[in-house]
Amino acid sequence: MAQASGSSDGGDGSASGVVSGVLEVADRGIGEGGRTVLSEVSKPHTQLQLSTTISDGGDQTGQRLTSTESRQASIATGEYNDVHVSVDDDHSPGGDNLRKVSLLPLVFLIFYEVSGGPFGTEDSVNAAGPLLALLGFLVFPLIWSVPEALITAEMGTMFPENGGYVVWVSSALGPLWGFQLGWMKWLSGVIDNALYPVLFLDYLKSGIPALADGFPRTMAVLALTAFLTYMNYRGLTIVGWTAVLLGIFSMLPFVVMGFVAIPKYNTSRWLVVDLHNVDWNLYINTLFWNLNYWDSISTLAEEVENPKRTLPKALLYAVILVVLGYFFPLLIGTGAVPLHRDLWTDGYFSDIAKIVGGVWLRWWIQAAAAMSNMGMFVAEMSSDSFQLLGMAERGMLPEFFAKRSRYGTPLIGILFSASGVVLLSWLSFQEIIAAENFLYCSGMFLEFIAFIQLRIKRPAASRPYKIPIGTVGAILICIPPTILICVVVALSSLKIMVKLIVPTVKIDLEPGILLAKSGVKSLVSLADGVVDLGLAVTIEYDMSLHKLEEFEEHAAKVKTLKKAPSDENLLILYGLYKQSTVGPVNTSRPGIFNLRDRAKWDAWKAVEAKSKDEAMSDYITKVKQLLEEDAASA
Repeated sequence: MAQASGSSDGGDGSASGVVSGVLEVADRGIGEGGRTVLSEVSKPHTQLQLSTTISDGGDQTGQRLTSTESRQASIATGEYNDVHVSVDDDHSPGGDNLRKVSLLPLVFLIFYEVSGGPFGTEDSVNAAGPLLALLGFLVFPLIWSVPEALITAEMGTMFPENGGYVVWVSSALGPLWGFQLGWMKWLSGVIDNALYPVLFLDYLKSGIPALADGFPRTMAVLALTAFLTYMNYRGLTIVGWTAVLLGIFSMLPFVVMGFVAIPKYNTSRWLVVDLHNVDWNLYINTLFWNLNYWDSISTLAEEVENPKRTLPKALLYAVILVVLGYFFPLLIGTGAVPLHRDLWTDGYFSDIAKIVGGVWLRWWIQAAAAMSNMGMFVAEMSSDSFQLLGMAERGMLPEFFAKRSRYGTPLIGILFSASGVVLLSWLSFQEIIAAENFLYCSGMFLEFIAFIQLRIKRPAASRPYKIPIGTVGAILICIPPTILICVVVALSSLKIMVKLIVPTVKIDLEPGILLAKSGVKSLVSLADGVVDLGLAVTIEYDMSLHKLEEFEEHAAKVKTLKKAPSDENLLILYGLYKQSTVGPVNTSRPGIFNLRDRAKWDAWKAVEAKSKDEAMSDYITKVKQLLEEDAASA
């Protein structure tokens, strides 16, 4: 045990082998004769104890301040419960007996936190055409991704502990704002994670029809969620190396497609642009949706091997991987097939793969998309659960959230996050996007403020990685992403946001997934974003808004075909359309001499066993097929 004497005006001392630096004890309440004892306790998680004994007229009052190594980096930046400590600790805090995440798994964890591959980027071509889509995924990272990654690298190495951005904001703005950021970002992550099991099954249902709806789909969603949750429970290193394998599997088919498509490239297609026909809302939201969440990896910094060196490198490599993982598949797709912007919607890469390489490549792309959702789920759950653990270690949550399993994983945090995923799975895709963007953007405002605040108030604090700019530069790099956040929030659907705020929710089991029938009775009427007061409306959602809008969109697209479909295809479309909009046949069969109406009735009758949702999906698939054939024959 090393001792350091103190006095009323502060005392200096050293604790060799425990802390290198200066330990200053504030003189509040410490009178003459007080003494400070610094002891090292040998435990799996080494603990430092600072005991201050105060003598006053023969009475002694013992006060103890306990701090773990996992908080040393936070203490190093300034005041922590009236104690100032300067620490030069070059190794990762946390348990030495636990395996840490190395560089390569960390790169792919970041990759899945942010991206997961080019699946979902198709809408950028639909919204703005090839040239703007390609430029967007080169320029947008400079405005948003690079500043966010740089800030994460600096702050993550300044505070290499679990909790990440919660710790940054708490240190700069106080624990109240840190807690506010914590629940917003955790809820944002859990809402995001509720998508992935359902999307995984959506990619598989074409090959396994039983997963399309009903009880089998419901059980598959729950079983998949349980399996991926168990993977997180078994250890972060398992999750990290799983992310590496999934990442290679998900990106490899695009490499193959790039070579197979070489004879089909037409470079002039890359330069197509029509500034008078750009859906800026869809374009910006698609870019933002695919290029955020760089800060999420900071919540598990304590689990990283030598985070002060590994984290900045991993963020650099991940930025390169994500940008290339978006740009080259878009380059391949837009250059290899004739441009038909209406076809560029979610899942179109698999259609391109079939055109370029055949059915085998299409199946590979679809499998890659499905597996990518698994990677995004496990990566997101890891950051969410370790965030709760870090918040508990700082006293923001009950102590049981800091409990680790025998594998070193945050047991309660994982179970809590998994429960949130199940409870929020009733939200539709559009509701998830609106809620997530709102919560995420609000949290990013606080992170930018904390970054600037710490640069101004604590310029001399230890920063193993520091962005090579001064205070003015720190402010300037936050301006473009802040403006972008304002634009994204402004473009969010007002209708969806109000529906999220004021619905009364009743949970029903619809085919395979939990959907909400939201009965909203309000004195607010929403029409094309314009609010009219005084009119009561009731909005009921009996199906996914996303599917309904896509169905209506393709019903309009079928009218744009240059070549009229065959009678057989027209009857198929008619039957599916009636089943989607009306349901089972509700009229008697026309007479034998009314051949035209009789054929239409038979086409409708042939699909009456399908649910409305299934009929819509089949209708959309059929229209896409006809549009592809129409484009190929042009």
